[in-house]
Amino acid sequence: MIRRLIVSYVVLVAAALLAFKVPVSVTVSAHLRDDTETTVQRDATTMALLLANGDAAALESLTATMRAYELQTPGTVDVLPAWSGGTTAEWSDAALVVTVPGPPHGAVRISYPTSALDERVWETWTLRALLAVGILAVATGLGAVAVRRLTRPLGDLYAMASRLSDGDLAARCAVTGPPETQTLARALNSGAERLETLIAAQRVFVADASHQLRTPLTALRLSLDNIGDGVDDVAVRDDVERATREVVRMSRLVDGLLVLARAEARTGATEPVSLAREIERRLALWGLEGDERGVRFELTGASEAEPVVEPVVEPVVEPVVLASPGHVEQVLDNVLSNALAVSPDGATITVEVQVTSDGVVLEVRDEGPGMTAAERSRAFDRFWRGPGHTGQAGSGLGLAIVRQLVTDDGGSVELAEASTGGLCVRLSWRPAAERSGG
Repeated sequence: MIRRLIVSYVVLVAAALLAFKVPVSVTVSAHLRDDTETTVQRDATTMALLLANGDAAALESLTATMRAYELQTPGTVDVLPAWSGGTTAEWSDAALVVTVPGPPHGAVRISYPTSALDERVWETWTLRALLAVGILAVATGLGAVAVRRLTRPLGDLYAMASRLSDGDLAARCAVTGPPETQTLARALNSGAERLETLIAAQRVFVADASHQLRTPLTALRLSLDNIGDGVDDVAVRDDVERATREVVRMSRLVDGLLVLARAEARTGATEPVSLAREIERRLALWGLEGDERGVRFELTGASEAEPVVEPVVEPVVEPVVLASPGHVEQVLDNVLSNALAVSPDGATITVEVQVTSDGVVLEVRDEGPGMTAAERSRAFDRFWRGPGHTGQAGSGLGLAIVRQLVTDDGGSVELAEASTGGLCVRLSWRPAAERSGG
């Protein structure tokens, strides 16, 4: 936009200069032509008077005047011995010819070449063109400064809008510039403050509601367990078990909402966390559940050592990442539980750690049904569950929580098709200083 405004301003100034300079230059050229004709005619009349006098002194003066005129001007002077006409002035491509009679002795004719006049005209046009170019250059510089001053507030507004789109609700814009941009800045600031207030209230509500729902859900689950233990009817016990599963799923949903509300608040600061140590601890827990179905976890690291196939192992590498307290643990629990839930009995879940120049990367690859490209694009949506998981336990918040926690710590999450045919979850964190394992 700045370029368009500057170009438009320059074109406008150039058009104004052309509209002013061209007519003036044409008028000046016409005046030069008229002045030249008047001057030549005046000089020819002076010489004709000397010719008309006819005495020796006048003729001697005429000869000296003709010689001086030809030396000082590009014109030539001729005396016509016989001339019956009056005073004439004729223009041609080569010269201006002025003839003035000096009766009874003939006439004086001056031929003034137009090349000299053309040179003066071009000097006039060149001078005015250079002046116009100088004015245009100065106007361009001043216009660029003025346009940048006018559009600088728009750049600030764009920067604020970009920060808002990135989730920075504290972004504000300075109220500067013309009245129109000041009004827009005030409106955007007011809208941002209102949005921040509403989202903060929503987070508080979600956190409070989730916290308040945990106690009655726990009590309801205990009551269902007691009812199930005291009932011998198989049908009733099945109904109680189904109700218990739904209560468990609702509890997970409430817990997930509470985690998201706390994560969105961004109250924690990042600190160095041993990724390998957290992986070791979480595999020790989930490995027990995997043993019940014959699912094993295979841990590999960014070295040439042989892969480790047992859940509880000494890690090959122990990279340290920057994360908020508890975030890595929650991320691993969600990713590993999802991989375990979709893996068939006897499958292998591969957990690989890589240290790259961009950060620390963790990949979790399962042998489940995987996801299509369309499903992967929606997998991070809250409460979204794949077509094959609607009847299974789960809240649909797992991957949403994972992305929220990882991105809050400055990392990223990607989903891809695994070489095993299942799903590959690729997590990356910012690295901290590496330290030895143990």
